[in-house]
Amino acid sequence: MGQYRARDLLLPPSLLSLARVPLAVAFLFALERPLIEAGILAAAGLTDVLDGWVARRNQQVTATGAVVDPITDKLFVLTVVLALVVTERLPLWAVGVLSTREIGEAPLVVWWTFSRARRRRRASTPMANVPGKLATVLQFAAVLSALDPSPLRDGLVIVAGVAGLGAAASYWWRDLASGGRGNQRGR
Repeated sequence: MGQYRARDLLLPPSLLSLARVPLAVAFLFALERPLIEAGILAAAGLTDVLDGWVARRNQQVTATGAVVDPITDKLFVLTVVLALVVTERLPLWAVGVLSTREIGEAPLVVWWTFSRARRRRRASTPMANVPGKLATVLQFAAVLSALDPSPLRDGLVIVAGVAGLGAAASYWWRDLASGGRGNQRGR
């Protein structure tokens, strides 16, 4: 389970994760049409929920999927947030604030990518948790509030940023707390 395999990209959970790439492109073509944008966001959110569920339910949790999922998440979020900044529906400072979880988690993703033991553990113990799910819901709410600008937008961006910091800290805590197990295997 700790190896990357190209064929794992063809498994349903990986295909669900990879679906966020064309959805990110579609978002760019739907700019300034809030209902279509919201539909694309909902589709991306659905793929994010379903990919992990399908992987666990069908015993298709793989190292490849464990890396593809967070990369496609980050690509989708970055595309949407930058598009909203360019169309002036989000202020520039919101990019950093809404990306706190992604920025905080990025070094872990690199670590998992290059460490066979970490990949194996990441694939067998997916990192989703309550702080991460809460951060995702709040990011979604903040972005939705920016589609058709709301007076709540800036407050939601800040709350989502704080939740993102908490989620990133929880991922680091979880990974470092279990760091002594299995790290040397295969060396």
